[in-house]
Amino acid sequence: MRITIPADVKFCDLSLSRRREDGAVVFAMDPIEAICDASGLELEVVVGGPQPLVGALIAAWYVAHRESGGDPDPVQEDLIEERRLEAERGGGFSYRAGHA
Repeated sequence: MRITIPADVKFCDLSLSRRREDGAVVFAMDPIEAICDASGLELEVVVGGPQPLVGALIAAWYVAHRESGGDPDPVQEDLIEERRLEAERGGGFSYRAGHA
């Protein structure tokens, strides 16, 4: 699947953060809506379908963002490190929010 990132939408517009209580990732929906509109994707499928794609979309966008010289995002870097550790140790590993 190919997605289109509108020129006026930047990765930092997501305002990625994690909830203190449970470490869940929180982000602004406006950039996701703009990407869905530009790409002809249904927002409900990307965000809330039986297999939500929003995490994969954000991860792929981040790779492109960094490859084009974009600044690191601490929350996304934590998520990448958590995935690396889970793959290395067989899954089920995560840091407390803000401690990767």
